[in-house]
Amino acid sequence: MVTMNILLPEQLRSFVDDQVAEHGFGTSSDYIHELIRKEQDRQNLRNLLLAGAASPPTTPADDAYFDAVRARVLSRKPG
Repeated sequence: MVTMNILLPEQLRSFVDDQVAEHGFGTSSDYIHELIRKEQDRQNLRNLLLAGAASPPTTPADDAYFDAVRARVLSRKPG
């Protein structure tokens, strides 16, 4: 793991300390890791949504589509 040092004004440092205490993070690094993971997830979701919006239309997701999906799921044998 690589170390990265950041400088925060006292107000932000207090905020981070409060978040660590309130949400059960072990350290401020754990809190920052979680923020970065959430941002990566958000960016990934945004990219997927943009790719979907830019893709050509396919079969409409109407009642018939969901009926077919439901029938396929119900026809599968458990386990």
